[in-house]
Amino acid sequence: MGKDYYKILGCEKGANADEIKQAFRKLAHKYHPDKQGGSEAKFKEINEAYQVLGNADKRRQYDQFGATFDQQGGFGGGMNWDDFMRQAREGFSAQGGGGFGNIGFDFGGLDLGDIFGDIFGFNAPASGRRRRPSARRGEDIAIDLQLDFKEAVFGTSREIKLNRKILCPACGGKGKEPGTNFVNCAECGGHGQVTRVQRTFLGTMQTSVTCSKCGGAGKIPEKKCKRCSGIGFVNEVQNLKIEIPAGVNNGDTLELAGHGNAASGGTGSLYVNVFVKPSREFERDGWNIISHKKINAFQAMLGDVIDVETVDGTVELKIPEGTQAGALFRLRGKGVKHGSFRGDQLVEVEVEIPCKLSRKARQLLKEINDELI
Repeated sequence: MGKDYYKILGCEKGANADEIKQAFRKLAHKYHPDKQGGSEAKFKEINEAYQVLGNADKRRQYDQFGATFDQQGGFGGGMNWDDFMRQAREGFSAQGGGGFGNIGFDFGGLDLGDIFGDIFGFNAPASGRRRRPSARRGEDIAIDLQLDFKEAVFGTSREIKLNRKILCPACGGKGKEPGTNFVNCAECGGHGQVTRVQRTFLGTMQTSVTCSKCGGAGKIPEKKCKRCSGIGFVNEVQNLKIEIPAGVNNGDTLELAGHGNAASGGTGSLYVNVFVKPSREFERDGWNIISHKKINAFQAMLGDVIDVETVDGTVELKIPEGTQAGALFRLRGKGVKHGSFRGDQLVEVEVEIPCKLSRKARQLLKEINDELI
């Protein structure tokens, strides 16, 4: 039978027209060569299949005789692949005397503007619809913030100066002088789009594009705001107090929603990248803090009560008799805060052995050693 067009579109042979159309639409989005991961060869193939299965007469002929009739590259009407892609990238319109409807294309009633508008970024009023450009959210802002070890453990607050775009306070983001109105854009007549007509060897082609003067809104200020020159936004340096939660760690990123740049579609976020300066006294292990404490050999053998530094201040630690080098002692609740929970501090004991001894000290230690043996 030649090519299996049903298999190419992923449809059963008994699929109805809507199922055929839906399959083509899905694959056209997926394999369009101008999209990342697209395939020109695959796109040609699915278009060829739809040219047959999307046309009732051609589909009957295909079901009866197979793919033995000339499809002219899958488009019919003499238009080759390069012509199709060139016109696709310039935009499609089926209004008036232009568009696919008048140059021999048969897409089974499928609105190509719905498919290729997303790919090429134009608005196609083929079915009488006029699409407004979607409002875009404001850009995010990222800053770096350095903390010391204790600030990260307990949390803190910082005041920063932030240069960001905000809604114009004079016009509230509308872009017009207070007390004035909006009027229809003279460039597009209030439609938000302008239509360009091109004459090609295939006939008249109409391209509908977003109006550059009003940005697709269809309206412009009667009198532009003096503060923002009609843009609706201004740059301003603001003092912002940032609350840093307890337990934040080196490399963490905090998001402050609504503190980025403003735009018509909403305000972006402020991202705070946290860097914690290393501490000479402490190390962090999850929610626990590790420190090291030196004691002498007699303290290790006889036991003692020593002072230990914590992030809360100095506390006493009891060293039992016979403590070995490397022993760990736990100070509960002296670690990193995490909500109502708090980790511990682990104190590792290092036993110092003196390098130089007096003659008397050496003799005493020798006597003690002989007694232990």
